[in-house]
Amino acid sequence: MQLKVCFSLFILLNIFSTVCLAQAEEKPFIKLVNGTKEQNSITTGKQFIVGSTCKTCTLTVNNNAAKVYNTGGFAFELLLNAGDTSVEIKATAGNKSVTKKVSYNYILPTPAEPVKIVAIESIETLPEGNLVIRTGDKIKFRVKTLPAATVTIFKNIPLYEMPLINGNKMPGIYRGEYIVQATDSFSALKIPVTVTGSDGQKITKETRYQFSVQSSLASDIAITKGRLAHLEYGLGDDRLGGAKLGYLDSLVLLKIIGKVGGDYKIQLAPSLTAYIPEELVTLLPKGSAGPQSLTGSWSVYGDDKYDYVTISLNSKLPYQSFQETDPSRIMVDVYGASNNTNWISQLQSAKEIEKVDYEQVADEIFRIKIKLKHNQHWGHQVYYRGNTMVIKVKQQPKDLALNQLTIAVDAGHGGTNTGAGGPTGSSEKQLALAVSLKLQKALLAEGVKVIMTRTTEKFVDNKERILFYRDSMPDLLVSIHLNSSSDPIRSGGTSTHYRYVGFQPLSMAINKRMQELGLKQYGVIGSFNFMLNSPTEYPNCLVETLFVSNPAEEAMMLNENFQEQMAQKILQGIKDFLSDIR
Repeated sequence: MQLKVCFSLFILLNIFSTVCLAQAEEKPFIKLVNGTKEQNSITTGKQFIVGSTCKTCTLTVNNNAAKVYNTGGFAFELLLNAGDTSVEIKATAGNKSVTKKVSYNYILPTPAEPVKIVAIESIETLPEGNLVIRTGDKIKFRVKTLPAATVTIFKNIPLYEMPLINGNKMPGIYRGEYIVQATDSFSALKIPVTVTGSDGQKITKETRYQFSVQSSLASDIAITKGRLAHLEYGLGDDRLGGAKLGYLDSLVLLKIIGKVGGDYKIQLAPSLTAYIPEELVTLLPKGSAGPQSLTGSWSVYGDDKYDYVTISLNSKLPYQSFQETDPSRIMVDVYGASNNTNWISQLQSAKEIEKVDYEQVADEIFRIKIKLKHNQHWGHQVYYRGNTMVIKVKQQPKDLALNQLTIAVDAGHGGTNTGAGGPTGSSEKQLALAVSLKLQKALLAEGVKVIMTRTTEKFVDNKERILFYRDSMPDLLVSIHLNSSSDPIRSGGTSTHYRYVGFQPLSMAINKRMQELGLKQYGVIGSFNFMLNSPTEYPNCLVETLFVSNPAEEAMMLNENFQEQMAQKILQGIKDFLSDIR
């Protein structure tokens, strides 16, 4: 009997040892998310091999050890010389191994050289794109061609070769401009550029873009359409889109003075222009009244949650609002307006507005000044009721206890919009949702009313998010994202983002608490042109939790305990924000 027991224990120990050995010796694999092509032509010597392998594997790149994180993720930097380089990646677990080979052809960029014959290498025009222009507008030219030549554009306007000073090391760069004349009437013209060499040899080449003079018969008045029409300061662009003045109500009148590509150029005031995408406006018939008005009487009053400032106008004029602190003020510039206000009625029902004032800061720029009683901005909205401008100001909540507030939690990306990706194949949309759900749970445990953009894996357009929250009107919003970089090793850290200075305290409070997790500091970033930071109606903060592209930080984000800790720190940051309000 004793022998049987011992024999059974022996078998069990053998089975246990076999299972443990099998677990210890995972099957090695290599899955790349960067450097995925077998053959790569590159123009920079710094490259990164990024991907994942088994969690217990060791990894080498050309026999150099690469760190494998507890998720199996890794990132390895290559510093390549010009020419061909073969890279062997090897993953090993026990006595098993797999290899993957990747080759790079690093081609050094060809140094720029002067043009040596009568030829035109490039023609650049600014603003870039097809233009609709009018008298007095300027088209700027930059042409690269043969040095010491004669260069002219149509009507024999000369361009001038730039001297080799102030950083210009390339001969044969010619610059100049054409100012549209009152007699010009060209349409869809590609402007010819002519180069004449010292030997009399001549060549002509047309611009890439077309130019048209705005017809006196064309409509020059438009109205905004939809709920998210916006003006842009200029033609600059980046991954977040051009810098925006802000959103406008629908049916707002705009004066068109030109067009660049798909953007109309708008005259806001004699000294101020802006741009708006053509799909956001409807052209009115020629002869329609433009955006000009005298200001009339004002009223200031309040209800249970909001204060209101109303200003009578003759038409719906474009505007821009912004915030000031110390003292806390809301400023609204109304374009096309001239002062004719002779009285302002302020009722005692207004609870947040301390006083209102105005200033005619320039021709057709009328500034409304609203001083608030509290330091913290709780949000405002500008819209029209008929031709009456309404500025709706959120009162500071009577009770700042967390369980008396409505908080929105926005899980970034979702569905087909995966966001950034990590070395192991993790996605920003999944990790943002995981943290958001934990934050939702933490807020609900505090008795908070929580509004969620999404609680499941689905796509929600950013414009839909803005309109949803505009209609829901939370007390504040936190949007959860993950950051990413082309450098998966050095780039990392946590950051919070805001656009309007009056909402900065929320970002500061959350960022300070996030630092308690021992995370690298990436900053508190203001004037951030992200759509979920664009609403003025409520304080909002974008939390870029960590860099999913960094394998060390991806490993943290994949840990559910860490996700819970992060949600708790965001919650504590919100509490700090509320407790600091006076």
